[in-house]
Amino acid sequence: MKSPEQWSDLRARMLSASAMILIGLLGIWLGGVVFHLLVALICGMMVWELVGMLRGPGKAESWQLGLVTGVAVLASVYLPGGFGLPLLLAPALLGFALLSANRTLYMSFTALILLAGFGLIQLRDDMGFGWLMWLVLVVVVTDVVGYFAGRAIGGPKFWPKVSPKKTWSGTAAGWIGAAAVGFLFSINTGVGLQLVGVSVAMSMASQMGDMAESGMKRRLGVKDSSNLIPGHGGLLDRFDGMLGAALFLLIIGRFLTITPALS
Repeated sequence: MKSPEQWSDLRARMLSASAMILIGLLGIWLGGVVFHLLVALICGMMVWELVGMLRGPGKAESWQLGLVTGVAVLASVYLPGGFGLPLLLAPALLGFALLSANRTLYMSFTALILLAGFGLIQLRDDMGFGWLMWLVLVVVVTDVVGYFAGRAIGGPKFWPKVSPKKTWSGTAAGWIGAAAVGFLFSINTGVGLQLVGVSVAMSMASQMGDMAESGMKRRLGVKDSSNLIPGHGGLLDRFDGMLGAALFLLIIGRFLTITPALS
């Protein structure tokens, strides 16, 4: 029988998650400039958290690089591609001038944040509300199903040295949940059952993003990227899976045949 402590953070997690869902759904529904600003803000704050972990909270470099990141994401959407794309890598390189250590970690995660943010905006602008919700649901279901299944079933740990609470049962349950989302979306689209496989692969990419961030925190000796979100830590803790999934979809999107503007 599971002890009550295993569920002690559930209330805070649920309240925070509800607030994030409401804000996220509103931004996704409205799209356009509102969604662009929301993604740019989130990306900037994630880099702020990242630099805070690498340099320590309160350092000037945190807000400087966070601000540059947010501006770069927003500008890249409105500039022609040839001018906008270099901006997506500029903040990652700028960190070399401002940071004296952990430059590789900063560069890698900042590039991931920028490219994933750009990918989310492009998906919403080009493919519409429905397909972005598919991505979001795959990531959320992977996380939620994995959370409950891992605590209810338990069993062997996935990577105990990096993330002691994650189990193979929760990991596999996340794949099953993602497959269910893919199946439901495949019913009313022209993609067919291949969307089930794509959804599972995207779930795996989401988990890889989660584990990459967990590994970085373990290396740096920190528990959470920040304390912005009760029960969840920081934005980077909450959106690490979304980063992995969005980057994966950005890379393989050209090989998929999906219908724009899914209603």
